[in-house]
Amino acid sequence: MASKERYSAKDKSLHGLHGSLLLQAKPGFYLILFLLAWFLFVSTLFNSHRGGRSEGQILDLRSHAGDEVGQLSAVTGRCPEGIAQFYMYDLPPRFNFALLDACRTLNVYTDMCPHVANRGLGQLIFSAPGDELRRADGSWYATHQFIGEMIFHARAERHPCRTTDPLVAEIFYVPFYGGLHASSKFREPDLAERDRLAVELEEFLLDQPTWWRRNGGDHFLALGRTAWDFMRDDADGSVDFGANRLLRLPAVANMSVLTVERNPWKGHNQFGVPYPSYFHPRTEEEVLSWQDAMRRARRTHLFAFVGGPRKGIEKAAVRAAILEQCGASPRCLRVECEPGSSQCHDPDRVLEVMMGSEFCLQPPGDSFTRRSVFDAVLAGCVPVFFSPHTAYTQYGWFLPADAAEYSVFLDGEERWGRIEEELSQIPQEEVARLRSRVIGLIPRLTYAHPNATNLAFRDAVDVVLARLTEVVRQRFGE
Repeated sequence: MASKERYSAKDKSLHGLHGSLLLQAKPGFYLILFLLAWFLFVSTLFNSHRGGRSEGQILDLRSHAGDEVGQLSAVTGRCPEGIAQFYMYDLPPRFNFALLDACRTLNVYTDMCPHVANRGLGQLIFSAPGDELRRADGSWYATHQFIGEMIFHARAERHPCRTTDPLVAEIFYVPFYGGLHASSKFREPDLAERDRLAVELEEFLLDQPTWWRRNGGDHFLALGRTAWDFMRDDADGSVDFGANRLLRLPAVANMSVLTVERNPWKGHNQFGVPYPSYFHPRTEEEVLSWQDAMRRARRTHLFAFVGGPRKGIEKAAVRAAILEQCGASPRCLRVECEPGSSQCHDPDRVLEVMMGSEFCLQPPGDSFTRRSVFDAVLAGCVPVFFSPHTAYTQYGWFLPADAAEYSVFLDGEERWGRIEEELSQIPQEEVARLRSRVIGLIPRLTYAHPNATNLAFRDAVDVVLARLTEVVRQRFGE
């Protein structure tokens, strides 16, 4: 509010000055005043596009410094039991922060400048007085689905288990913004250029003494896109879908790789991590309050679907069935994701629909997984899956081993051809049990705010670090 009040005062001052000069000024002065106003407008517009800070924001796009965060450097709190100390490489900027200078071209489909602001949290969502749907200021952001690598980096910087001494570290984090780089090169015809930065990263790692201690087996990457974007196969006749070869590099094959979607068949060193949703809590109280609100939410509809049609035989079939049945049923809520529509990217609209429904349909997206799964969990909406690879083979570190504890699986065309009938047959006691389990998963599937300290729960980053600790200790017999 302080920032807004300063701008308001300036606007009033300029208005007063302009009013007094209208009585005396010569015509030439109006030209000067016009040019001054135009300069202020252009400057403001430029700063907003560059992710300029307002109250509640964290940092500018690249810098480690910022008034609101104290440089994200004050590591506080005690390292939780079961998490090893980790060392974070200070990579040359070309591997992460320098990429953000070209934020408008980091994705061939959208301008990423608003999304890389606030260390990847995106634009702050402000609450409206008396509107329970719009949450408390400071913890809700319009977060992009493929930005998790930036959020992980920011959270790791202040994590209490981080050490600056590589000699005492058990695991090593390489903060490469590989997903942002890959998406900026999807249309690059020169395959060597697509791979160049990934190859340079491999060369950098092989030059580090810490790498050779265990041949990279204690190192990990966190990538914000699916594994498929880093597994291009250049064999004769293979399909070029616009990816690079990062995960096929020999050094990277020794590492652990975190990705929002792993290869279910060949991803031996890949571990699925949640897509980031909109909630980035700073305290346990915020989480408990939100969970309580989801338990009390008035769910007026049986099921909901946020999405649109897809291409491809199987995806097109299940999506067409969902769209047809949802459109024909008064018990279904839908957010249409048609080309040019902004509804699918409106956090309030998405959460409103999910909070008002008992079940949320989760067919495969462009790939097997969907960010919508984690939006649904955040809204306390029981996910309904149509492929085991949308969640069951992906997020073993985060979800119960028994899928029936928290979800419904409609396997086969016969069952997903009668969605409303299938869901209507589930007893209300079972629906309540499923919803309770889903709401209980919210903390571990959430990426806490980078400024959060002394959390009394484990967020997604804590879960990752604890499981990586187990992986490394088992691998090396510790």
